[in-house]
Amino acid sequence: MSADRADLEAALGLGPWPAAEVMAFALYDPRHGYYRRTTGPWGFAGKDYYTALDLGPLLGEALAVRLEAAWERLARPAAFTVLEPGAGRGWLGRDLLGAAQGDFAKALRYLHRDDNPAARKAAEEALAPWIVEGRAAFLSESDPIPPFTGAVISNELFDALPAQPWKWDGARWTREVLAEDGPAWQPFDHPESAAWFASRSDGLEPADGSVWCEALPRVASDLAGALERGLFLAIDYGDHADRLLAKGADLRRYKGHTVDGRWWEELGECDLTADVDFTRLQGVLEACGLVEAGHRSLSAWIRDHAPLAAWEAAWQGLAPAVRVKRMENLLQLTMPGMLGERFRVLEGWKG
Repeated sequence: MSADRADLEAALGLGPWPAAEVMAFALYDPRHGYYRRTTGPWGFAGKDYYTALDLGPLLGEALAVRLEAAWERLARPAAFTVLEPGAGRGWLGRDLLGAAQGDFAKALRYLHRDDNPAARKAAEEALAPWIVEGRAAFLSESDPIPPFTGAVISNELFDALPAQPWKWDGARWTREVLAEDGPAWQPFDHPESAAWFASRSDGLEPADGSVWCEALPRVASDLAGALERGLFLAIDYGDHADRLLAKGADLRRYKGHTVDGRWWEELGECDLTADVDFTRLQGVLEACGLVEAGHRSLSAWIRDHAPLAAWEAAWQGLAPAVRVKRMENLLQLTMPGMLGERFRVLEGWKG
């Protein structure tokens, strides 16, 4: 059952409530939060959404290639730790560990970080062979991250952080709130976000707007701070700051494998997400000492790093049905208009 107004008042006080606070409640409240469930909402057969990992193992296999190159750049350390925050079912770790080969596989250690009870249970099953071998382990979100050499990889982590929609009405900034009669826009002064949006535009127009994630610097800095040497890689929905501002980015609700903007309905029963401001995220990481930082579409990243010709040659020996699924997986990740074009990949290097 979704949370009602009494639940909101008990958790947040009297309304109207800023959209970011409602999103935080709907996703992470200990009693009602969508990501605090004991049963998972994921996948094609799940309730609301699926990820690139449901399409097949190729994302993990491409990451294995990319991370092996990072390991080589670091002069092949004996231990190469991959930390995945918001790791969900552990499928990315499973595919990555399964694809790693040779000396790189011997060095690879995978850390799953996600406190969702359903995610933890699913990950224990997905990662079981590597847990037994001591190559996969779990880290609580409340535990400090020990310094490590290797990589931080996140897949749809930052788009699940609570975000506040803002809109320029022609004279002032307004923020979206949940009022007695539903969503509304109210004038509000937030100098930090206003200065950021203004710096990303050569002239604001009415209805220009974007989302502001208060937690983004803290989360990104905590992850980057633990990485002593290696690669930071984030995969997420989002775009450049100026493009988000021009389109008026807002919150999205995923329900029953459909998407709409009705974020205030059935709180705790639906997934809520927001576009990631990759310009801001890149700036945060650069301030943390990362270099060579940049972002592009997932499809372009796959085409650049994955051994596509070798994959297709190897697939010729597979059973027809398996080969078709591999090709479908590849097309989803690389073709215009498909899933790979809707995601971006940000990379940065440290050490």
